[in-house]
Amino acid sequence: MSKETRKPGFAFGKENYRILIIGVVTVVIGYLLMVGGGSDDPNQFHADEIFSTRRVTIAPVTILVGFVIVLFGIMKKSKD
Repeated sequence: MSKETRKPGFAFGKENYRILIIGVVTVVIGYLLMVGGGSDDPNQFHADEIFSTRRVTIAPVTILVGFVIVLFGIMKKSKD
């Protein structure tokens, strides 16, 4: 009757952490794409700047892709 002893360690492997970091960086890039579009003059409104394709479509899709990458990094089974 042999007992397996497991040494305490990190929850994830090296590859999991790498995937998590890539996902977090992707999310940050998505939020950075969403920044801007404000005006210094409150009496002026530039709809083209605020509702641009970059802020309304590309940035949210980039953020969602980043969250999917993070979820994949969490769910991926470590080889250790």
